[in-house]
Amino acid sequence: MGHGPIFCFSERRMALDTDKLKALLEPAARVAGCELLGVEYHPAGARSVLRLYIDRPEGVTLDDCEAVSYQVSGILDVEDPIPGHYVLEVSSPGFDRPLFGEQDYERFAGHRIDVRMQAPVEGRRRFRGVLHGLENGMIRLSLDDGTMVELPLDDVHRARLVPEYDD
Repeated sequence: MGHGPIFCFSERRMALDTDKLKALLEPAARVAGCELLGVEYHPAGARSVLRLYIDRPEGVTLDDCEAVSYQVSGILDVEDPIPGHYVLEVSSPGFDRPLFGEQDYERFAGHRIDVRMQAPVEGRRRFRGVLHGLENGMIRLSLDDGTMVELPLDDVHRARLVPEYDD
């Protein structure tokens, strides 16, 4: 159907192209009245998990998750983009919402985030601080000690908002 391969194979492991999978599933989320924020795939044999994060301006309800799950399941059954068994989870992004694309790094500028890199930057993989946006593919972050760092977006393994609770 012109989608291209969902999986890429290398000598070391098989990786899911979550961007292509997201593009395949976005229309189903829209039919259910939701925005598909992002897709995560955690391969673990028979315990593999495909997690979809959805949102709506009014907030996400259990009915929204059920509706998206129903719509997406049909596409996954027909297209069969993931070999083997897996569990489908549909969720709201929550207070510690993951950041998926460039738009999230602009939208949440001024918020505290936790970033884990695929490879070390300046000898570390984990960074926590205030997000100052994205510039030329680099995440600008002021760390808790006041140091400003720039992290390559392409090398981010995972990034999440750090919830801040009022006393």
